[in-house]
Amino acid sequence: MLTSSFLHHPQTHSAAPAAPSPTPTSPDPITHVTTVLTPAERIRVDAAGEGLYRSIHRDSVDDVIRDVREARAAAVVLSVSYCERAPSEPVATMVREFPRVPTLALLSELGPRTPQTLLSLGTSGVRRLIDVRDSSGWRLLRRALTDECGNTVQRLALGQLAQDLDGASPDCWRFFQTLFLSPPTICTVRKLAQSLGILPSTLMSRFFRAALPAPKRYLATARLVRAAHLFENRGFSVSNISNHLEYSSPQSFGRHIRTLLHLTAVEFRDRYDGVGMFNRFREELVVPYVAQLRRLSPLSYSSTPGTKRVLNS
Repeated sequence: MLTSSFLHHPQTHSAAPAAPSPTPTSPDPITHVTTVLTPAERIRVDAAGEGLYRSIHRDSVDDVIRDVREARAAAVVLSVSYCERAPSEPVATMVREFPRVPTLALLSELGPRTPQTLLSLGTSGVRRLIDVRDSSGWRLLRRALTDECGNTVQRLALGQLAQDLDGASPDCWRFFQTLFLSPPTICTVRKLAQSLGILPSTLMSRFFRAALPAPKRYLATARLVRAAHLFENRGFSVSNISNHLEYSSPQSFGRHIRTLLHLTAVEFRDRYDGVGMFNRFREELVVPYVAQLRRLSPLSYSSTPGTKRVLNS
């Protein structure tokens, strides 16, 4: 049976080092959500999502599947009213092929077929029901999308890193946040440094002087954490994921995996999920270097002892 009980267990996070105020180049926190809703529901869903997500409204589940496959949206919201009038097979196919993309059923009114439709959605694999027949339901929708959308493995990674790097400088923590929360367009050290407000040569030299692996290796491995998480969805092809993560081609993506892991893309998909790849990131790039990372200030400098640290422009 479909249930909304998961909504009453908010996720807890480990305390993280304080980070600097976001700059204009900080990662965009807005999630895109693809929907099939009634006209009245579209208006309310848009209003509920202000500042949290942007809706891509579609007329059919087939259109939604295209959005998910092409990585235009990180979550799906389906109207129970729509599902009462539509076949269940496309929904079951979508949930089966993209199990890591959360699909929420939205109940705004009761109809004669609502009980049967809820059973059908449950059988199709939909496990999240948001009842918005009173105002509290819209808050639950926002909370559900906050907890479940798109960056599950990234949040898990940062929760663990917050414990590993307890006591690290705020700008060291910002470096790791940017690795896992930046958009896929941050795909080179140059772009990473630009988003952090520092010259690439300066960033690289500070890691070198601290006897740490190069920032390029941190970025490349973090990108594979995202790739492994996306590969958990059987509906994504190598081409889909290489496009989503801004590789120039599937061949370039394959070379990247082969260079770092000595695996083909297919072997990578079979061997690692998102958590497994993050564990490798942590074991190779964090745990052996915890002492150096806790002393690292990659984005700031001090010319003499006691001089106030200032951010590089």
